[in-house]
Amino acid sequence: MTLKIAVVGSGPAGFYTADAILRSGSECEIDIFERFPCPFGLIRFGVAPDHEKTRSVWRAFTKTLGNESVRYFGNITVGQDISVDELLLNYNAVVITVGAGKDQPLNIPGADLEGVYGSATFVNWYNGHPDEANLSPNLNTNSVVVIGAGNVAIDVARVLLKTKQEMANTDLSSHAAKIIHSSPIREVHLVARRSAAEAKFTNVELREMGDLDEADPYLDAKVLPISVEGEMSDRDRRVREKNLITLREFAEIKEYTKPKKLNFLFCAQPVEIKGTGKAEAVIFERTRIENGKAIATGNRFQVPCGIVVAATGYRSEAVPGVPFDEKNGIIPNVMGRVSEGLYVAGWVKRGPSGVIGTNKTDARETVENMLKDLMPQEKSGRKAIDVLLTERGCRVVNFADWQKIQQAEENAATGGAPRAKFVNVRDMIDVLENSN
Repeated sequence: MTLKIAVVGSGPAGFYTADAILRSGSECEIDIFERFPCPFGLIRFGVAPDHEKTRSVWRAFTKTLGNESVRYFGNITVGQDISVDELLLNYNAVVITVGAGKDQPLNIPGADLEGVYGSATFVNWYNGHPDEANLSPNLNTNSVVVIGAGNVAIDVARVLLKTKQEMANTDLSSHAAKIIHSSPIREVHLVARRSAAEAKFTNVELREMGDLDEADPYLDAKVLPISVEGEMSDRDRRVREKNLITLREFAEIKEYTKPKKLNFLFCAQPVEIKGTGKAEAVIFERTRIENGKAIATGNRFQVPCGIVVAATGYRSEAVPGVPFDEKNGIIPNVMGRVSEGLYVAGWVKRGPSGVIGTNKTDARETVENMLKDLMPQEKSGRKAIDVLLTERGCRVVNFADWQKIQQAEENAATGGAPRAKFVNVRDMIDVLENSN
């Protein structure tokens, strides 16, 4: 019997799920549903535009899409064009892999002022996500505050500080490039609630900040701890120790010759964003680390700015017809199992943690449990779905269609850029209609 599996979401977790099913040796049909015409999710919209090497995993995902057992249903929103119940009726199993694409709210006074953005929103904007194509942030400011101590915070700071020439060979969206490269930004303040020894940057990304053409890194050596303390894996300890070495090197810079500055501030938590109608400054309170906790000291200071980007966490959105834990921002599950026939993998399963490759192990666990559970039962699969979607007038974008869109993006690229992304769904569909 051929197992018929629906995967909802075409980011890393979705593709690792499909790959794990294919590698199991089971006779199967795998249908991947994606609300946009373009696949790859986080790879396309989350990875920094100047990190094309990190994005190269899309080539492996493309091979999965080309497998004869796999079919791509792009431009189809599950919960709107077709329900989860309808998928469960027609497939042996449904795996939800929609990721965590929304911002955790910054719950402080002033967080609703103009000029305050979550990092998911801001990154989606400069990466050409259709949902944020019209964001158009006002970057007419000398100073930006980025709150957070992970790679996303570093990415935002770097993209804002790099020159037009440094970004010339990237796929930074043209609408974002125009605003960023005409802005008068001279300072980016990267502020973390905890100590430098607890920052989540990978060392490769941190070191990049010392090699920017027009920006010097700056921090006060006195705030750096002597060593990394506490219980953690050997790998995490090595990364943190390397980060401290890199930060000490930044702190030892004596001459600041570049016109822009990246200011690292540690042990400072935001308590309020001030401004009349728009962000004008962030009030921070210094913290001290005691027994692994960041304790407020009552000592406050102000950082003037015109833009605030809070890289303080992502969360998933509920999928209609699927249980959802609002508090933790995930679909409740036990090792990937949600309910009969319904499974989950990736960030919507465990929360936004780990790197892209972490989803591979996560997906494998879900698939192993799913294959243990499934009993022989004939299902209609894609034949029934084709009928339903045709009756509803849905414009399905298949793999061949996506390849045409992808080729059009590559053809439109200038200089050394890998592609010029379409940021509107209508423009993607027009490529297909104009090619017929």
